[in-house]
Amino acid sequence: MHPEHENDQSSSSSNADATQTGVENIEAVSRTWTQSSLIAAYLGIFLVAFCTSLEGQTTTNLTVYATSAFAEHSLVATVYVVQGVVNAVIKPPMAKIANVFGRLEAFSISVFLYVIGYIQMAGSNNVKTFASAQIFYSAGSTGLQILIQIFVADTSDLLNRALFSSLPDVPFLITVWAGPPIANSILAYSTWRWGYGLWTIVLPAAFMPLALALFLNMRKAARLHLLPPSPWKGQSVVGGFNHLWYELDIMGLLLLSAAFALILIPLTLAATATNHWHNASIIAMIVIGCVCLVVFPFWESTRRLIPQPFLSLRLLTNRNVLAGCGIGFFYFAVFYTSIQPYFYSYLQVVQNDSITAAGHMVQTFTFTSTVTAICISIIIKHTHHYKYYITAGACIYLMGIGLMIRYRSIGSSTGQIVGTQIAVGIGGGMLNVPAQLGVQAAVSHRDVAAATAVFLTIVEIGGAVGNAISGAVWTANIPSKLAKYLPPDAQSDAAVIFGNLTIAKSYLGGSPERLAIDRSYQETMDILLIIAACLAAPLIPLSLLMRNYKLDKIDQKVRGNVIGRDRAEEEGESEIQGDEGEARRKGFFRRLLR
Repeated sequence: MHPEHENDQSSSSSNADATQTGVENIEAVSRTWTQSSLIAAYLGIFLVAFCTSLEGQTTTNLTVYATSAFAEHSLVATVYVVQGVVNAVIKPPMAKIANVFGRLEAFSISVFLYVIGYIQMAGSNNVKTFASAQIFYSAGSTGLQILIQIFVADTSDLLNRALFSSLPDVPFLITVWAGPPIANSILAYSTWRWGYGLWTIVLPAAFMPLALALFLNMRKAARLHLLPPSPWKGQSVVGGFNHLWYELDIMGLLLLSAAFALILIPLTLAATATNHWHNASIIAMIVIGCVCLVVFPFWESTRRLIPQPFLSLRLLTNRNVLAGCGIGFFYFAVFYTSIQPYFYSYLQVVQNDSITAAGHMVQTFTFTSTVTAICISIIIKHTHHYKYYITAGACIYLMGIGLMIRYRSIGSSTGQIVGTQIAVGIGGGMLNVPAQLGVQAAVSHRDVAAATAVFLTIVEIGGAVGNAISGAVWTANIPSKLAKYLPPDAQSDAAVIFGNLTIAKSYLGGSPERLAIDRSYQETMDILLIIAACLAAPLIPLSLLMRNYKLDKIDQKVRGNVIGRDRAEEEGESEIQGDEGEARRKGFFRRLLR
């Protein structure tokens, strides 16, 4: 083991929570995995990932029409900021729920929240209801995201983890092309509401195979008396609530949620509020948010108040974790200032692309980054290193943003715009998965869930910051530029054009009104891309700060039957599976990963 890594692990392990029931449960279940049950579980993971991926690629194309239906197209960034804030704060508590209650229970809670969110979105009658639905939807979707990564960490060794962590991204190779036509058909033959409502049926059905695999192996572990005693046995109602308060760190969750919600959301509203930054309510929200952000680390570091912090600050003193989280932050901040949320609108208005064509062009990034991530994961498995690819990816990512500034402009061809998306996608695919792997490599197995939660939390905060910047720039520039460029007889329509994408597209190409709209969109997009380039610059020095671990020399002491390990490390493991069954399992994993 690398000496620096050994120090990292010893420091984290000394404070690790080794007694949480959910952790012990999954370790017990891991000792009961067989070839067929593990294959079934991963097929279930793939099915859930495919469903959520197709849903995301479909509904991304519907959001602008949902907000436009309420004459609030400009608030699309606010919708995404709400999603980003919830995505940021829900990951650590969802990881905590998985550790306290169990993996199956956490998966079930996530699916339930997911469905509630889509029911509310499908039935919303105003943009406020639609935006508030993002709380439930984002909690469910991001819960599934973190839980899938935790499950992969539970069932694979470090050398193969990058490859299997990419498994949930594989469906994007298909869904990026299928999503926009589905959205187009929904809008053509039904309404945007059905585009949200149908997933309340599809997702629970897709979740059943994974739930069944986890449930059956949990029951098998119970029959073999491997499960720990329940911490809830003999607890009073008051004692149960007290246990949850400390285990889930509810106060810390409230502080962090309030901090980012009260800081980021007002940024997208300030430019359209009365008297702009002189609006007292907006200033008050930002001040209170800053106070919550300052109080949060003091609360989390006070062991007498919270012995089990949900966002472990000690992990952020680890150099690899800190650098990896920084990479994730800037990676997503750049993505949400250059590609989401307004590139789709830009393509339909300035480039005059159809819903399907614009959706495909936006999702070129997702397709390219997914292919790249899978290829890099295979290379990492055979080279046993990850740092080189992060540095190369940071350089390509920054170069791609520079190409966007040059070629995402009025008069550029479709090939030039798609080419820049491909360049940025290659860089992005070399950043995200290896950075997460580097964070996980710096800690012991008991801390993998917490470290993954911290990484994905910072990633989502970066996305929320990027969305807030996009919303602030968009709402500050588009109205003023429309007022400046629109002909006098169309000045009164500026607010309607700003608030409704459909109306902005309705003006005839080449008309004075359409030229003014195109120019306003283009100049605003140029500002966003310059900001994105500035945000991408720190990625290169951060990549150089990461330690170059040799992954095959790191033993995270993962207990149970995991993919990629040829030997049984648990005492009595062969007694559970039987000598013959154990030999078959070893041979299966050797063949699987050869």
